Amino acid sequence: MSRSFHVPEAKVLKALRASRHGPMKPKALARVLEIRPGDYKPFRAQLRDMEGRGVVYRVKGGRYAAPDRISLVRGRVSTIRSGDAFIRADEITHEDVFVRSGDLATAMDGDRVVVRVEHHPRGRNPVGRVIKVLERAHPTLVGTFHSGRKIGYIVPLDRKMGPDVLIPWGDEGDAEEGDVVVIAITSYGARRRGPPGEVKRVLGPMGDPGVDVLSVLFGHGLSLEFPPAVESAAKEAAEQPVAAGDDREDCRDLMLFTIDPVDAKDHDDALSIRDLGSGMYEVGIHIADVSHYVPRGGPVDAEALDRGTSVYLVDRTVPMLPHALSSGACSLRPDEDRYAFSLFARLGLDGEVHEHRFVRTVVRSRHKLAYETAQEVLDGPGSVDPETDAAIRDLDRVARGLRARRQERGSIDFDQPEARVVLDDDGAPIDIQRVARLDAHRLVEDFMLLANELVARTGEAKRMPVLYRVHERPSVEKTESLREFLATLGHTLPRRSLRPRDLQSVLEGVRGEPEEALVSTVVLRSMQRARYAPENLGHFGLALSHYAHFTSPIRRYPDLVTHRAMVRVLLEKKAAPQEWSEELTEVAERCSWREQAATQAERDSVALKKIEFMERHLGDEFDGTVAGVASFGFFVLLDRYFVEGLVHVNALEDDYYEFREREFALVGSRRGRRFRLGDRVRVQVARVDKEERHVDFVLLQAVPRGASG
Repeated sequence: MSRSFHVPEAKVLKALRASRHGPMKPKALARVLEIRPGDYKPFRAQLRDMEGRGVVYRVKGGRYAAPDRISLVRGRVSTIRSGDAFIRADEITHEDVFVRSGDLATAMDGDRVVVRVEHHPRGRNPVGRVIKVLERAHPTLVGTFHSGRKIGYIVPLDRKMGPDVLIPWGDEGDAEEGDVVVIAITSYGARRRGPPGEVKRVLGPMGDPGVDVLSVLFGHGLSLEFPPAVESAAKEAAEQPVAAGDDREDCRDLMLFTIDPVDAKDHDDALSIRDLGSGMYEVGIHIADVSHYVPRGGPVDAEALDRGTSVYLVDRTVPMLPHALSSGACSLRPDEDRYAFSLFARLGLDGEVHEHRFVRTVVRSRHKLAYETAQEVLDGPGSVDPETDAAIRDLDRVARGLRARRQERGSIDFDQPEARVVLDDDGAPIDIQRVARLDAHRLVEDFMLLANELVARTGEAKRMPVLYRVHERPSVEKTESLREFLATLGHTLPRRSLRPRDLQSVLEGVRGEPEEALVSTVVLRSMQRARYAPENLGHFGLALSHYAHFTSPIRRYPDLVTHRAMVRVLLEKKAAPQEWSEELTEVAERCSWREQAATQAERDSVALKKIEFMERHLGDEFDGTVAGVASFGFFVLLDRYFVEGLVHVNALEDDYYEFREREFALVGSRRGRRFRLGDRVRVQVARVDKEERHVDFVLLQAVPRGASG
């Protein structure tokens, strides 16, 4: 399609929706849009492109319609345990569509599809059937190879991926019985039987070192390698010399530093502070200027959009950008000149921002500090040097003011603990440690939140094509369920529309109480998932009316999108091209999906190593907390190792237990004994299944509160 000709897609859709005679032929549509004869050919090409992306739909007779006029919805498949699925709609105004397994056609979990809504039961999600697959989410699958008499097959490790894949003899490569393999589906055929495929890579038996994490990596469509063209373009961009120019402020004399995990390679952000006197400070938040090195539409940009985000697996990082950029030219490494996009904010110790400005800069970081090093400075005994020590302490004082203002707004802080699996040189787990959340973590977080908020406010004020990070309030159904649950514990939620401060008050009210873990878990589960959107819908959890992602462009594609819009509109004073806005919905959907996939891959890789670690603890006893309750049993989170396992209801032999969903409890029908979220128990490790990825416990006894194991 010619880049010189482009009709705004919103204009095309408006014309199709306004048609009184239903779907329109291309020539009729062109007349309505006043397309010149010489532009008709590229206009037809644009229509075909829009059709391929599901923006418009072609019906009988070659006529075009807006999808919503003919009950069509675009979205991504999310399968559930039964094999049925929900289509998570691209458009935020449309409900998710329920599709039974038999109506998925050849669509698989994660695919982008067009679904036709066939009926809408009262009080429930609309029901439909898939009529077109727009994008395959998984070019490859990972599974266990088995050889049959006439044909081989693989059983996907992720059962959401559907039926077994048939491997004709000759397409099995070097795979042997029981090997974990990566396969490509060669034809999707009919849904009734497994599709055919061929083995592309043999990872080896699941028990071999490294196979477990590789299976997660390939299973989520991740790639350690970049295409040669992408590597070449990245290296060429990275070789550009860094120099101050008319469009940049030279801030190389400014004392700034990064604070990151001790093993970090990609340093997105750095901080500086200047005491202005009278209780006022100028804080500099300096973000790697990735947009300088990654032009829109180039090979590196296309690959970054495809990946969406960097992924931090238990034993390795899968970067969004090639290393020449991610840990090289873009990373704000100490004692090296770097391009940055800087925010300078003037504010007092009360956290109120009086002035702020954005500017492209050249910076030179003085130090690469670990969180632990910065914390030692804050605690007193540690020291970097007098100037840096003073800067860290001043930043902490200002950050506390920002934090206090956020808490006054009602920002919700769950402060959920995290675990880190310690591996030996061979990748075997040797310990599981809880990661402490330090004031140094909060310090950096406070300034990143400030930058992201100011960017979002600026983006909306200037009508920039940015991606907002949105978090909507809990649904009416989940709010009512939460209200009923809290009432059983003597806590109330107001009947009006829920506000962040309402939940913050509940969490503060149970802090230090026996039910703290229970209430925190249930409140967290009532929340909606944060996502990206082209519209500003606010961020409920942070109690912010405006929020975007700006501070991590090395590892998040939405930040790069926002950087480009800021540079174009705010700094260069130019209007953003129309197609930038038109692409935002699809970019937002893709980035939200890739983020979810990355999060799941990270969790899966950690879970595998936790399970491997527990193999050596078979028969050992531990104390823990009930972390989940279902009809088939309850999950226990161990205090010592932060590992979760299941006490199956069949192992509770003293009674017949019923699941009471509203109480988050299993209750014995005869004796009334109950197991509820937050209860303390002592368990024994009974079974570890690495292939199925779960740990089974048997219950020993209830544990008095305050005991540890």
